[in-house]
Amino acid sequence: MQVIVTAVGPDNTGLVAPLVQTISAVGTNIAEIQMYDHDNERLFAMLMRASWPDHEGGLDDLRQALVAIGRTKGLSVRVWSPRPRPRLAICVTRQKQCPQTLLSAIADGSLRADAAVLIGNRPHLKALADEHGIPWHNIANDDGVPDNDVFVNLLDEYDVDYVVLARYMRILPASICWKYAGGRIINLHHGLLPGFPGARPYHDAHARRMLTYGATAHFIIPELDAGDQTIHQDTFTVNPGTTLKQIIKRGREDNEHRVLLEGVRRVVDGEVALRFHKVVATR
Repeated sequence: MQVIVTAVGPDNTGLVAPLVQTISAVGTNIAEIQMYDHDNERLFAMLMRASWPDHEGGLDDLRQALVAIGRTKGLSVRVWSPRPRPRLAICVTRQKQCPQTLLSAIADGSLRADAAVLIGNRPHLKALADEHGIPWHNIANDDGVPDNDVFVNLLDEYDVDYVVLARYMRILPASICWKYAGGRIINLHHGLLPGFPGARPYHDAHARRMLTYGATAHFIIPELDAGDQTIHQDTFTVNPGTTLKQIIKRGREDNEHRVLLEGVRRVVDGEVALRFHKVVATR
């Protein structure tokens, strides 16, 4: 059984030892440990990836023990193990193509997962959730600014395995990235990484007279659009003189949603995983 443990909270002394000792005491083999200490934010974060033989009740017992330590230390602790049919939180803003493609693939069986909840920072896609019979939550104010505490509570409430950012046009804070670290957050970036990061990759590529455009499905880590976490990319070419408006339209309608679907499929089917912030093939 593969298990990922994350612990996030105010920085302090004596946070690491009880967590490591507890997970070691049950016979696990710790394969990865990462720690983060941001002095300016006074934020402590820790990721452990471990494995040990399956046994009934083992994961629940471990979770209870580590969560109890978290309470005494002021840490938000999560203990997660991949399931054969994972539960997805699909996060959206305005654009329909990406979430619609994911939901259609779930419905026809080509994506072996379940949509647990649709979360938006705008009200535009509530009808899509209603159409597919999926719980809907708008977590933002009228300006589209999300309540990230509500966001985290919903992910826990719906027992989510993977968070899929399907053109969710908000940057996740580092604390959320760490809480669901280890390859649990998948993003669709509407440009080719690492060459064109940021919020306007179509514009940036067009300004450099590029004739090839694309999109990237990648794991999220606290470093924005870092480029080493690519799950899948695909491109399309245009003729010289193609307008930026035409390029964006083609990317949104023909390319982005296909890239995201293939990226999510690779993760759900266990073909790739994140190890030490690098994507590795697991088959």
